[in-house]
Amino acid sequence: MSDQSTVFTRLPETDDEREDPERATREEVLDFWTDRFGVPPETFEGYTFWERGAGKLWLYQGTPPSPVDIEGLGMTVLRTRQEHWKPTLEAVQRFGEHASENVIRLDEDAARAFVAGEDQELDWDGDWGYLIVTHDLADEPEPVGVGLYVYGELRSQVPKGRRREV
Repeated sequence: MSDQSTVFTRLPETDDEREDPERATREEVLDFWTDRFGVPPETFEGYTFWERGAGKLWLYQGTPPSPVDIEGLGMTVLRTRQEHWKPTLEAVQRFGEHASENVIRLDEDAARAFVAGEDQELDWDGDWGYLIVTHDLADEPEPVGVGLYVYGELRSQVPKGRRREV
């Protein structure tokens, strides 16, 4: 079998099934999305969570055999094994519409700056840390990406290759 950086292994469901104490469980991932963003656990029914390398979690709809030695499986969803877990842009764009907490809505100018990768000084009454950033399209909030809010500043976490001038 290949080294662990190329093998996808399904996350254990609970702490009782975990062999590596540093490894996240499905239960912890669901708790993260619920506690941080208010995303209900049932949002992820039918999906399985997989780890490739140390702390890079992927989401897959279905249940392939575990471990799996392939290049990609579903979409990246979360970075763990660091002090603060970080949701990915793809996960926020796919599941952010279900969030009810730690969501910041940007007006058109601020949203343009955000997707271009610009950091902005903004007022925010909520928690510091990673936020789901939205902008209204057709009068509905649409998840744009992940922002890091610290010290009165919203820092765009849009990856350099995905930034756009709009």
